[in-house]
Amino acid sequence: MDEASKTEKIRGLEFLEKYFSGKVLDIGCGNNLVVPTADPFDRAQGDAQNILSYLSPETYDCVHSSHSLEHMGDVPNVLTQWWQLVKPGGVMIIVVPDEDLYEQGVWPSIFNKEHAATFRFGKSESWSPVSYDLGELSSGLPGAEVISLERQDRGYDYSLKSHGLSKMGKFIMRLNRSIIKRLKRKKKLLQILRLNSETLIYRVNLISVNLGALIDQTLEEAVAQIQLVLRKRDDKSSPF
Repeated sequence: MDEASKTEKIRGLEFLEKYFSGKVLDIGCGNNLVVPTADPFDRAQGDAQNILSYLSPETYDCVHSSHSLEHMGDVPNVLTQWWQLVKPGGVMIIVVPDEDLYEQGVWPSIFNKEHAATFRFGKSESWSPVSYDLGELSSGLPGAEVISLERQDRGYDYSLKSHGLSKMGKFIMRLNRSIIKRLKRKKKLLQILRLNSETLIYRVNLISVNLGALIDQTLEEAVAQIQLVLRKRDDKSSPF
């Protein structure tokens, strides 16, 4: 499933109107801008890890990035550069995977090998060798005020959450995917047999987890992420 679309459902219209009404930059947006009027910045526009080589500081009312920061090699430096693009009084909104809900104790990420970092908040230590606390990162940015920092887990089933892979885990995961695909293809037949496909899929997933596999719930409707909203202090105005 597309993470941007799922996040949009969580935010709602009031959030969009409040934070995305001015000049907006959307970093790592692909073909799915957070709002139609936003300026895109993806691979076609340049290297987001050196974004100040392309864009001027204090240009945007809102700098937004969803599921891009985890791909950056030097997270603190990248975040500092992105922050410089925000006008005084403006905001930066960052969405990243929650390491405990998404990677689930395995590094490198078994679900996305392009991830270079993991993220957490509200805990001092991590199992990940490349973990960053979003709260600590934001506290080091000049003039930053945290508007919100929250875990977003809509649709996430904690009974299917695990931590780490067993020796047979990868094999069980391959078997799981094969069975799930077949169940989805046979959905109409299962209905004729008066069998609930969703219940069967859940049972297959639960058995897989109990056998040491990991389930990527974000492939469906669930989200497993952290959202940070920062405001840059402006002595002249206080719009939020």
